[in-house]
Amino acid sequence: MRRWHGLDEVPADWGRSVVTIGVFDGVHRGHRRIVAAACAQAAERGLRSVAVTFDPHPDEVVRPGTHPPLLTGARRRIELLEGLGTDAVVVVPFTLELSQTPPDEFVRQVLVERLHTAHVIVGEDFRFGHKAKGDVALLQELGEKYDFTAEGVPLVANGDTISSTYVRAKLESGDVEGAAHALGRPHRVEGVVVRGHQRGRALGFPTANLETLPHTAIPADGVYAGWLVCDSDRYPQARWPAAISIGTNPTFEGAGERTVEAYALDRDDLDLYGEHMAVDFEARIRDTLKFDSIESLVEEMNNDVAKARRILAP
Repeated sequence: MRRWHGLDEVPADWGRSVVTIGVFDGVHRGHRRIVAAACAQAAERGLRSVAVTFDPHPDEVVRPGTHPPLLTGARRRIELLEGLGTDAVVVVPFTLELSQTPPDEFVRQVLVERLHTAHVIVGEDFRFGHKAKGDVALLQELGEKYDFTAEGVPLVANGDTISSTYVRAKLESGDVEGAAHALGRPHRVEGVVVRGHQRGRALGFPTANLETLPHTAIPADGVYAGWLVCDSDRYPQARWPAAISIGTNPTFEGAGERTVEAYALDRDDLDLYGEHMAVDFEARIRDTLKFDSIESLVEEMNNDVAKARRILAP
């Protein structure tokens, strides 16, 4: 498995390959179908498979401030693509210059000169080149010019049409189970654990307060059952069942900053400050509520933990 950051890292003697190309935000089940098709074609032809993705998100460069919340950061996206069995993943830095490259030049630079493409598989709505003028039909036409074939396939898995937009909509409504069905795994939010107000610890529920990555797609405010994940020197390959709270803690005066906090069930011995962590969402427990008293809040938190324990039980 090879990983290249930029086309300049592709070896000059890299042979012909079957390529799939796209942003692949979320690497959902539709994306996985495309990547699997590329790997199968490569095996059938005795070639190697390459997945091409971009960082940052093209909309962030072309229309700053308008890009959608990201389902996966670049590192997570690369890991997921690698896990699908491709021979190589290349991350192309998306720049304003690249966005202004005409479709023919984009194909020549990326697919022909660097990856020696024999066949390309993309989503049927794939667009490329300056002002997104290139589509699958043009890609096929350019393939005749540059000696490769191309096909666009629908983002469908088991009869379901899937898109990153669909997954985001599920998360915005708090339907993390629907999002997980489309992704083929629980939605993950990552970040570094930072010090918060430490209210949870005072109430008997010490939480890891995540400073999330920029532009992260965060589920709707509420309480969820899920998993707190860490892989560090201190906690290698750790995965704890957790109750996760998203919101502004409206019960407390001065609340307002939206936070993502996770309580590892029955654990008060963890030292997580400064650790890069992740939370995986399994199910929604309830909406965020404002309580009349701290006692009522603690009672409900105990109920949340009990529900999370039942949901996450093996």
